[in-house]
Amino acid sequence: MKKPEIVTYEPDNSIKKGYISIFTEIFHELKDNRWLTWQFFKRDFFAAYKQSFFGIYWAFVVPFVSVGTFIILNLAGVFSAGDIKVPYPVYAILGITFWNLFSTGLISSANSVTNAGDMITKIHFSKKSLVLSSLGSALVSFLLQLILIVLIFVFYRITPKAGILLIPFIIMPILFLTVGFGFILSLFNAVARDIGKALPMLITFLMFLTPVLYAKPKVGILIYLTKYNPLYYFISAARDLTLNGYLSEPKGFYISCGVSAIVFLLSLVIFHLTETRIAERI
Repeated sequence: MKKPEIVTYEPDNSIKKGYISIFTEIFHELKDNRWLTWQFFKRDFFAAYKQSFFGIYWAFVVPFVSVGTFIILNLAGVFSAGDIKVPYPVYAILGITFWNLFSTGLISSANSVTNAGDMITKIHFSKKSLVLSSLGSALVSFLLQLILIVLIFVFYRITPKAGILLIPFIIMPILFLTVGFGFILSLFNAVARDIGKALPMLITFLMFLTPVLYAKPKVGILIYLTKYNPLYYFISAARDLTLNGYLSEPKGFYISCGVSAIVFLLSLVIFHLTETRIAERI
C-alpha cells in the first residue's frame, strides 16, 4: 500500500536562502523598480516647493540662516569657533552643507514609509523605493548649496585645492550612512510615530555635539565624543580636501567609511526581510 505524501508548510524565511540569495533579490528589486523610484523622487521634489514663494531658493535660505546666526554669536563673543585658519563663513558653510546632506536625507528617509500611507496598504511594490527616492531631494539641495560655497569662495578670493576633485568620495559614505540609518528609522517610525517627531530635535542636538560650525575642541568631553563620531570625519575630510588638499585624520576617515558600509548593508538586509510586514503597522 502506497504511503500518503506528507506536505509540510513553512513560513517564508529568507535567511535560509543565504545572504547571496538575499542580495540577489535586493539587486533585482532595485533594478525592476528604477522607474518607480524616479517617480517618487519627482513627486517629493515638486511637492516640497509647490505653492512656495521662495521655491527652490529655500535650499540656500537654511544654510545661510544657520551660518549667519553663528557668525553673529561669534562676533558677539557668545560663541567661539576655535582655531580655524580661514574666514569663518567659509569654514562654516562647508560644514553645514555636508551636514545638511546627512540631516535632511535622514529626516526624509525616516518619514518616507509613513508618508506613503494608504499607498503601502493598497499597492504591492518595493518599499525600498520610498526610502531611496527621499534621499534624492536631499542630494539635489546639497548640489544647489554647492553654488553658495562657490560664491563665498569667490567673495573671499580663496582658491580650492586640487583635493576638491575627491569630494565625491566623501559624499558616498555620507549617503551610505544616511540611507542605512534611514532604512532602520523608517521601520521604527512605522511602529512608533514618536521617532519621526523626535528626530529633528535629536539631529539638531547631534549637530551641536559634532564640530560642524566650530573647530574640533582640544579639551573637554567633546574630544571623546568626536573621536567615535563618523560624521565628524566626513565633514572634516570635506574641509581638508577643499582647503588643504589632504586628509588630516585619514585613519578615522577610513574607519568611518567602513562603518558606513556596514551600517548600510545590515540595514538594507533588515529592511528587505521586514518590509513585507510594514503594511500591517501603517
